[in-house]
Amino acid sequence: MKKSLIKLAIPVSLGVLGIFILNSCSAGIPEKATAIQNFDSEKYLGKWYEIARFDYRFEKNMNQVTATYSKNADGTIKVENKGYDYVKNEWKQSTGEAKFVNSENEARLKVSFFKPFWAGYNVVDLDDDYKYALVAGKNLDYLWILSREKTIPENIKTQFLEKARAIGYETSQLIWVEQK
Repeated sequence: MKKSLIKLAIPVSLGVLGIFILNSCSAGIPEKATAIQNFDSEKYLGKWYEIARFDYRFEKNMNQVTATYSKNADGTIKVENKGYDYVKNEWKQSTGEAKFVNSENEARLKVSFFKPFWAGYNVVDLDDDYKYALVAGKNLDYLWILSREKTIPENIKTQFLEKARAIGYETSQLIWVEQK
């Protein structure tokens, strides 16, 4: 009896671990969100300022947050995130990699800072000049408003907040990032 329980426990444990790993590698998109089509990845490259985000542990207590995107030789995108931890009084930086989920024409990417774990990065709203972007994560726990400048016009802010609410985000939970 004891032996058969052990024989059963091992595959069940491995299965649960596999489900956990697959879920953590999700490059999904929220149900009501649609990634930008006819996306020009070359125009998206460069430096972006984080205007607002949901709080989560990797950016806890951070202001002056930026993300810089550049092309790697293999066609993937290098992601360099930088921010100032105002509690620890120190700059933090992390470098990762992004890959397109389907094609470069659709703004659905997966990003990894800790391989083999990937997360969804979905541009769901973007102005024609690629100056302002609304980015959704894999689910309703992750949302960013980005700008090429340290501020964002009120009409763009309103547009992005309305879009985020329509997708299902609780926008009152956004943290507005201080950019000095």
